[in-house]
Amino acid sequence: MESTFRYNYRPLCLYALHYLNDPDAVEDVVQECFAALWEKICSGAEVANRRAYLYRAVRNRCLDRLRQKGLQTEELKPQDAYGIIDDDDAQERSQIEARLWTAIDSLPEKCREVFLLSKRDGLKYEEIATELGISENTVRNQISKALRILKEGADRIYSFFMSFFA
Repeated sequence: MESTFRYNYRPLCLYALHYLNDPDAVEDVVQECFAALWEKICSGAEVANRRAYLYRAVRNRCLDRLRQKGLQTEELKPQDAYGIIDDDDAQERSQIEARLWTAIDSLPEKCREVFLLSKRDGLKYEEIATELGISENTVRNQISKALRILKEGADRIYSFFMSFFA
């Protein structure tokens, strides 16, 4: 069960964000679904595909919360920055987003901090340099390093999967 939690918690939270725009509510929903799965397993029930069970449970709990707010059917569909998407796309994107965040988390600390200030927070190089007390050139170098590390990681994953089709 621990490995199920470890491998699915972040993707499930990102998946739930496609329905709910409240990070606290998202974490509550995902934790409730893991607790329900745990109770089900402890009661002796067989759950053949835990991952599928969790995605369905998270989706249903998110929809329940949205219905409690009185939202209409159209507002109960998953969304991203570009608008409404279907549930399969929301699941796939959540898994990709989770892998990206895992890769970002693995960056060296200073490199990650600079990268997030730039890409997540939208700060300009000059603003980052001022905030962190470093030169703009250091900011530029740290962002280049982060992008190179992330690209190398993506290339390794791509090569790994493509080796199955060769």
